Amino acid sequence: MMHIVKHILLSIYIGVLLLGHSAFADRILMVTEATFPPYEYHEGEEIKGIDPEIMNEVAKRMNKKLVVEDMSFDSVITAVVSGKADVAASGITITEERKKQVDFSLPYVEAAQVIVIKKDSAIQSADDLKGKRIGVQHGTTGDTYVTKNIQQPERFPNAALVISALTAGKIDVAVIDQDPAKMFLAKEKELQILPKPLVMEQYAIAVKKGNQELLNRINSTILDLQSTGKLKEICAKHTNVILNQAKTTPNAPTGFWAELKDDFNTNFIRESRWKYLVEGFLITIEISFFSVLVGIFMGFIVAVIRSTYDKTGKLRFLNALCKIYLTVIRGTPVVVQLLIIYFVIFGSVDISKIIVAIVAFGFNSGAYVAEIIRSGIMSIDKGQFEAGRSLGLNHTQTMLYIILPQAFKNVLPALGNEFIVLLKETSVSGYIALADLTKGGDIIRSQTYTAFLPLMAVAIIYLAIVMLFSHLLNKLEQRLKNNE
Repeated sequence: MMHIVKHILLSIYIGVLLLGHSAFADRILMVTEATFPPYEYHEGEEIKGIDPEIMNEVAKRMNKKLVVEDMSFDSVITAVVSGKADVAASGITITEERKKQVDFSLPYVEAAQVIVIKKDSAIQSADDLKGKRIGVQHGTTGDTYVTKNIQQPERFPNAALVISALTAGKIDVAVIDQDPAKMFLAKEKELQILPKPLVMEQYAIAVKKGNQELLNRINSTILDLQSTGKLKEICAKHTNVILNQAKTTPNAPTGFWAELKDDFNTNFIRESRWKYLVEGFLITIEISFFSVLVGIFMGFIVAVIRSTYDKTGKLRFLNALCKIYLTVIRGTPVVVQLLIIYFVIFGSVDISKIIVAIVAFGFNSGAYVAEIIRSGIMSIDKGQFEAGRSLGLNHTQTMLYIILPQAFKNVLPALGNEFIVLLKETSVSGYIALADLTKGGDIIRSQTYTAFLPLMAVAIIYLAIVMLFSHLLNKLEQRLKNNE
């Protein structure tokens, strides 16, 4: 009988693998940081731009479908190296360090890192940058150049935030890629680009080492697009799209309420940008809800094992494993845990990113929940255990029927606080290309170049969720007190 069961389980496992392989064999997964116009930018629910259009042409020639995912720029090459993506195309500059990690296609664009300043700035050349507040996009060649040759810069997740910081006076100068800089300045009239570039460079598409077939296809496509002039047409088309958006932006009205109304319309109504917040909200709730369940499950098991060891000296080996788990999880940042689980533990597995996030946040929360529950168990008077034993209950029955109900009531406020913290911690989900609530706000800011309303909207939504959860928690506490 067991032999038959093993064969059935093995068949199911192989079937799942084959289905997964067939589901992903006919696609090319491209990762990018989609706040980099005209190379990649959000238009409604799609990611468009020069890079996606080049890769779409490659996918057509290979009879495959192109899937584009938006993630932090400093993670795109890691995604290719770990096998989570087939290519990274995000205005990536060819460097010797990056060549050690990935193979690059033929360069398709000559680019430059430029210096962006306010028009009334005293900065006139690269010689004036020393000692100034220099903003860069983290992980770019501009970041590398400024760090090596000038000083430590102030690093931002994307170029749009660098420009926003410069406009707001948080930095003195921005060093970003030339073409996106031109796109940003089409809307930011108070800024200008210095005539002399800081450094010249070339863009190329990154492919995992050893994937020669895909690399050859990309190279042949780039050569064809260049020889026929279609590449210039693609670049011009997406450049004009961004420039036309800037030209069609109406003049800002005067007066506080008129300006607020116009900003609200620009950030949320125009192009239905409110959908980014709604969709991000649903993803945040989904991750938070299931992470809470995983955290409670993990925390309960660890708490029972540790408290059993503390009370009886039993389960020594399991207690040691639990202590290692607690030390590692509580001693490392949650964003690092998320990246390790996604790029390392599930590096070779094509798994839903939502599941990855649930596992990461659930295991992180479980460590804190475990200590909260354990403290509740240990706070119960020893006489309660003795009373249970005198009634003929064993240790497990005493825990279930006498100790845990009292412990749960004692630690309920602390548990509620932990779940509120967990909800807010999910805001780092964008590191693995999840468009959660915070990422939705980032996308809106990258399109409108305004920070106030998108950030306030995200903050208000989080606040509303926390207030609702706190209200329900208070109701539960009151009900438990009434039942005493």
